[in-house]
Amino acid sequence: MGPGLEPVVTGPRPGRLRDRRGRGRRGPMALPGPLSPFSIPAHRPPRAAFDLLVAEVLRALEPHFRTETVAVDVVVEEAPLLPPAWDERVPTSVVVHHVTPARLVLYRLPLSRACADEDEVAERVWAAVLDGLAEVWSVPPESLDPR
Repeated sequence: MGPGLEPVVTGPRPGRLRDRRGRGRRGPMALPGPLSPFSIPAHRPPRAAFDLLVAEVLRALEPHFRTETVAVDVVVEEAPLLPPAWDERVPTSVVVHHVTPARLVLYRLPLSRACADEDEVAERVWAAVLDGLAEVWSVPPESLDPR
């Protein structure tokens, strides 16, 4: 802890401990107290969890971003805007070449809704990022994978 950030213990936490409306435990579990002076996140929204996953993947690929000559922005959006007559499979990611720097767009909903669990979401995100970067940098995806 830094200077001036000393926790203050004031007694039992106020609030109810019941699970109201099926949303999980709230209130006292997320409030600051003797065991969690700065509070803890009681729930991470799916959007934030997906953004953290993409950030972890990009952190692992950081050495490639330093060595490659073509700059790439990686962007996360909820879903693609498709025309009403669209009858093909919904894309999970797309690479935009005609902008500088090139852009890899990951679509959170199509990527995550097609998966049964978090491990499968992570695998699909890894695959989408590796495939998109390999397309921009003209290298095989296997050469980028640090796992």
